[in-house]
Amino acid sequence: MKRENNQVEVLKLTLAIILIQFLSAGIYVLYKLCANDGMNLNIMVAYRFIFAAAFMLPLAFFLERSERSKLSWKVVFESFVSGLLGGTLGQQFSLRGLALTSASFATATANLIPTMTFVLAISFSRLEILGWNKAAGKAKVGGTLMGVIGTMILTFLKGPDIKFWIPHIGFLENSRHSAVNSHQFQILGAFLAVAASLMYSLYLILQTKITQRYPHPYSSIALMNTMAAIQSTVFALSMERDWNQWKLGWNIRLLTVVYGGVAASGLVFALGAWCIQKRGPIFVSAFNPLLLIIATIAEILVLAEKLHVGSVIGALIIVCGLYAVLWGKKKETEKINQLLPNRSSEY
Repeated sequence: MKRENNQVEVLKLTLAIILIQFLSAGIYVLYKLCANDGMNLNIMVAYRFIFAAAFMLPLAFFLERSERSKLSWKVVFESFVSGLLGGTLGQQFSLRGLALTSASFATATANLIPTMTFVLAISFSRLEILGWNKAAGKAKVGGTLMGVIGTMILTFLKGPDIKFWIPHIGFLENSRHSAVNSHQFQILGAFLAVAASLMYSLYLILQTKITQRYPHPYSSIALMNTMAAIQSTVFALSMERDWNQWKLGWNIRLLTVVYGGVAASGLVFALGAWCIQKRGPIFVSAFNPLLLIIATIAEILVLAEKLHVGSVIGALIIVCGLYAVLWGKKKETEKINQLLPNRSSEY
């Protein structure tokens, strides 16, 4: 009976994580459509976090109202920086990178986040131990190098197109910006996409510190989204004074910002937090490459994008590097769990 319940729980978790990947892939496709429709990217970021804050604040209030501790000014300041890294700057870089490259490229570079987080955790925060003399340490270092190599291949090696005998809707066939066809702009977009992953990695490091002082994940993310909404709105207002650009009709722009705030920044986090609580971050991270597959299929069907051999090779190397890092983390965690009972018996 216990085994059956465990299997049902694993099935529920798997379905939840698959839904997370579909929701996350959807925002890349919608962002690409909006960018090519001519929507101001600064306004797009501002609206996303406005809707995200409006969704998360009531959710945090009702779910954590009985256990929430008092906010300190240090947590408020760290949440401001967290909103800057994971929200305002991260989304600014991500959107501009996406506009100049493709949805599959953006999702491929997103697979670098666990690797970058590992490097930053060793270098600055001391949240990780290298352990080079052990197999787990070698796997993490090797996976990091594979991520760097895969990114270089993804950026600079195109190769021949891969032909697919499948129909596509092709919303962007007649509306692509000429900048997307420029190789120089694609390289710039690649660096911006990598910079977005770096910003999010820094955000994860800082968010780990915040949750240690303020262990209320929904309230913490609601505060971060609120800070990002304020920052991105002030920035957008300073850059764009034409109020016509801020108008949202019943079109792709409204769908994108509502979806980005509620689904991508709200539901994805809520489901992700539940999955991590049940099975840990390694189980959840193992499904990240599914996002790349979904986004690639979506951009071929909806955006009429071409897929190149170099892109596939680079993405595969990045995914292999991701799994090497995750395997090293898994082995390291298992070793720590084995030692903990022995340590506790010594005292």
